[in-house]
Amino acid sequence: MKVKDFMDYSHFRYSEITDRIIRSALKIHAHFGSGFPEMVYQKSLMVELESAGLKFAAGTERAIHYNGRLVGHKWLDLVVEEQILIEIKAINEVDKSCYNQVINYLKIFDLEVGLLLNFGSESLQTKRFVASRPKI
Repeated sequence: MKVKDFMDYSHFRYSEITDRIIRSALKIHAHFGSGFPEMVYQKSLMVELESAGLKFAAGTERAIHYNGRLVGHKWLDLVVEEQILIEIKAINEVDKSCYNQVINYLKIFDLEVGLLLNFGSESLQTKRFVASRPKI
């Protein structure tokens, strides 16, 4: 995927920020290609996000609750501007379990938008998710 191949997502929530994140990921994939561990891509993305002036938290621990009780913890790859989850993969091909992971994290951790970035394939794979909120 080349930068000029982007579709117009300007009407989506946080589209300007997600566009900057994806452009940064494309730059990293163009530099490294595939074959490195997730941590290399995550740290490189942190360098790019900092250069882009975006606020982010890396490796943040979040509590998991069920029926008001703590049942576990999960470390999130990156959270940008306190609302955009970035899940980084370095695998040959993403599958439905990767999608479910992002969807569930958005719901459980009350985040609005998620990006799945897979650096493990020949071309960077990206998928954007938006949390559905129940209508009240």
